[in-house]
Amino acid sequence: MPEYSSLEKIRLDKIDALRKEGIEPFPTRAKRTHTSVEAIAVFEASEKAAPEGQPPAEVKVTLAGRIRATRPMGKLTFAHIEDGDGKIQLFFRVNELGQERVDFFNNRFDLGDFIQASGALMRTRTGEITLLVHDYRMLAKAVSPLPAAKDETLEDGTVLRHAALEDAELRARQRYADLAVNPEVRITFRKRTAILRALREFLDGHGFLEVETPILQPLYGGAAARPFVTHHNELDQDMYLRISFELYLKRLLVGNLEKVYEIGRDFRNEGVSFKHNPEFTQLEFYWAYADYLQVMELTEQMVSTVCQKVTGGMKVTYQGQELDFTPPWRRLSMRDGILEASGVDIAEHSTAKALFKAIAAKGKTPDPKATRGKLIDFLLSEFLEPTLIQPTFLYDYPRDISPLAKSMPGDPLTVERFEGYVAGFELCNAFTELNDPLDQEARFLEMGRDYADDEEEKHPMDQDYLRAMRYGMPPCGGFGMGVDRLVMFLTDKHHIREVLLFPHLRKEE
Repeated sequence: MPEYSSLEKIRLDKIDALRKEGIEPFPTRAKRTHTSVEAIAVFEASEKAAPEGQPPAEVKVTLAGRIRATRPMGKLTFAHIEDGDGKIQLFFRVNELGQERVDFFNNRFDLGDFIQASGALMRTRTGEITLLVHDYRMLAKAVSPLPAAKDETLEDGTVLRHAALEDAELRARQRYADLAVNPEVRITFRKRTAILRALREFLDGHGFLEVETPILQPLYGGAAARPFVTHHNELDQDMYLRISFELYLKRLLVGNLEKVYEIGRDFRNEGVSFKHNPEFTQLEFYWAYADYLQVMELTEQMVSTVCQKVTGGMKVTYQGQELDFTPPWRRLSMRDGILEASGVDIAEHSTAKALFKAIAAKGKTPDPKATRGKLIDFLLSEFLEPTLIQPTFLYDYPRDISPLAKSMPGDPLTVERFEGYVAGFELCNAFTELNDPLDQEARFLEMGRDYADDEEEKHPMDQDYLRAMRYGMPPCGGFGMGVDRLVMFLTDKHHIREVLLFPHLRKEE
């Protein structure tokens, strides 16, 4: 049994009292004719339609919502309720309800309770559209008060008490309460849904087919990440939550589905930070007969279109900086970018040993056992990434950290890969996909030799994927993007947990 606070015990007593009076505090049925926004719109239309100098036709409605503020004033009580669309004021008056019913509302209802109220719409002396309540009933009693509180002082000096919630961790842990008391949070998640809808509309409009691939997989692959492991009892075998859709989506290209995409959850058993969550939403698409340059063009078109649809323009403010998603985005080779940011020319250091010495000379201390590719990645994160504020495509990556990408003609150590960077961190990743099954098998073997068993870059040998490739895979471009990060940019949120309804958090003490 939970340990109830003194306030919760008072509310539990109110529930008992209501039931003793024959009133069910959690009735089975509710009735609502209009949302708050709809009611206000109908009343404003009635005002416009009224002859000049005449009152508008009476508008009767039944509303429902959560009580967010109350202001008892003897024979009168004002309250604000909030529904999924907005907020509206209720006016309880002895003339319509009688003193007993006004007192009943004041004594039995609390902030957070859900109420159904019927009556006629009006404007108060201050001009606020208000429901003059003729009848009301409780729809659900809130046992626990909404967390914290804040006061709002009105023009007439009256202090109005509102529920509020400001602690960041508590908001993430109790998202239901956060949504209930912070309207801007609901706006964020409505915008998230709009972003997902716009992504789908863009890809559907460009001839891509949305598909679904397995979340529970017998073998993980398609990315450099540590998987979550579980066990299938009936089959008596270990299974993995997917870290990427890639290898399954590319199997579909073998089957002549030429343009496919998926938006769904990936799972990576790694650290939690302001830009990482172990469970996250990913968009991946694969496009037969395209290369990474074509994917680059499609990417900037897609993201800028989504930005336009969701925010009304291609420029947004993120953490005090203006980001301009208008195509074309800046294009920068990895070699030139690292040279510009660090002074190290990776082309002049063809071995890991030589590159390590060059980095050490700059006062940095990477892992001395790191491969050349991982040292290049170290240079990228230490020197270059923080400078990539405006949308930028960084392209041409080392082969040994890109085992599924095609090598550049004439340069076997470099692959046709790009990453899109915004505000100093990665938004997306794309390749000209490797479609030679012999080369792919050799790379899987190479990765198995060069990396320890517990290293994230180690890719297991996927024999079924190789079998699919041997049937013939068309040349293609592939793309992956963390949708949560795009939502962060378009909603101006610094931490990824602010755009996830239920982020992963440590257990409560």
